[in-house]
Amino acid sequence: MKGVILAAGDGGRLRPLTYKCPKVLLPMYGKPMISYPIDALVAAGVTEIAVVVGHRAGHVTEALPRYIPDGVTVEFVTNPNYLGGNALSVYAAQEFVGDDEFVLCMGDHVIERDVVRRLLESEPGAPALCVDSAPTMDSQTNDATRVVTDHDGNIIHIGKELPVWDAVDAGVFLLGGKVFDAIDELQKEHGTRVEMSQAVNLLANNGTRFATVDIHGLFWTDVDTVEDYEAVARLYPDPD
Repeated sequence: MKGVILAAGDGGRLRPLTYKCPKVLLPMYGKPMISYPIDALVAAGVTEIAVVVGHRAGHVTEALPRYIPDGVTVEFVTNPNYLGGNALSVYAAQEFVGDDEFVLCMGDHVIERDVVRRLLESEPGAPALCVDSAPTMDSQTNDATRVVTDHDGNIIHIGKELPVWDAVDAGVFLLGGKVFDAIDELQKEHGTRVEMSQAVNLLANNGTRFATVDIHGLFWTDVDTVEDYEAVARLYPDPD
């Protein structure tokens, strides 16, 4: 099992904090935000990790090695289309993951160490997305990607504008090779403007079972804005 962390975005909504510091390197309890998905992967036994970089890539590749635990290998993968949708960063890691299943995390999500463990221990038997069935924090729900599931917890539809929904996307996935086929197909129509939600919808609509794993009760949050960043600094329950 391998891990992929997306760290290519420019963090535009976090300005002025990101004028000089890449979003994923913003400090949170004495270490960069990206350390939290790294720690969650390692806690679940994932020790081969690709970090996909783009905006200020040199800053990330220079700073991050000092925060990598012993026994963990990190490969930096460059996404030249980092101004496009986030699915292009996933696509950039295709050679790294090869035919293996992999866990995908977002470098700007602060997540509790048990999040990835819960995903893998659930053994979904299909591509899967961690969701929260009862989000309570503004940083979880503001601009959230919403998820509609069937009675078995499989994704029917995912998107930001859904008027009725069961859960919100927590940004941690278990994926396999089918996701690259979906992204490739979507690029033919949309170019570089391809988001992971589009790839999930395409797979679900084409008959691929796309499971969900509810992580409600574990701490997680997206960090998109200065307000999100300040809120996480106040609320994260276990900085150690």
